[in-house]
Amino acid sequence: MSDPRPRPTSAFHAPNADPALTDRLVAALDAQAANPGVRRLRAWAHAQLAARPGERALDVGSGTGSETRVLAAAVGPAGTATGLEPHPGLRAVAERRTAEAGGTARFVDGDALALPLPDGGTDLVWCERVLQHLAEPARAVGELARVLSPGGRVALLDTDWATLVLHPVAPEVRPALAAVAQATAATPDAGRRLTGWLSAAGLTVDHVGADVLLQDPRTVIWPIVRGLTTAARGRGLITEEQGDRLHADLTAAAEQGAFHLSVTMFAAVAHRPG
Repeated sequence: MSDPRPRPTSAFHAPNADPALTDRLVAALDAQAANPGVRRLRAWAHAQLAARPGERALDVGSGTGSETRVLAAAVGPAGTATGLEPHPGLRAVAERRTAEAGGTARFVDGDALALPLPDGGTDLVWCERVLQHLAEPARAVGELARVLSPGGRVALLDTDWATLVLHPVAPEVRPALAAVAQATAATPDAGRRLTGWLSAAGLTVDHVGADVLLQDPRTVIWPIVRGLTTAARGRGLITEEQGDRLHADLTAAAEQGAFHLSVTMFAAVAHRPG
């Protein structure tokens, strides 16, 4: 199961590899997993992927291992479910949670750009919100295609940050926040490009879906908002006064149940012909 090729230096999650950030990452992943939009899109993608008992499943960028455990339950004791996660802190959390649940999923270190797996030895691949973090996402999809067996299936789920909507925001501030939001990921428009990457890798796209990650209109998601405004100020795109006004407007909107924060996440399920 080892791969003699040198490991690429552009591993996903690389900016978040500091162990001190593990708790923050886990909290963010857990919050995302609880979002109704994420839950609906994940359920849809699992239904289309249709894992069967005895199959060999791979979850690339497995995070806390939640979807690896779903795959493990579907393939059963006759199958295998492996979560590939380069972040040691997240991998440890996934292992602990799996052990506490009595699950059979296993977790390994690895890179999406050079999967430590043989050609054609995997029946199912799940890859969620990884491609947006890569400078070479098409290369990663090519790796997913490489390890798929003939007839094997892959589910890609990712965000398109150009769809971020924050309200209320003054018209003159909107372009600055949009630019900053799209600069937070290596490939911010990953969601809209999933089918193109799959087709270019020689896979046949079977299903395409989407859902909106909509936040509670009564609660401002301050870590996101402050991150956007701080970055916009740092780049000289908005003034300090505009940032303060934005925060005041969002606070007032939340008090009235009128705050809005949403982004669209897309999914595509494909198979390898043969």
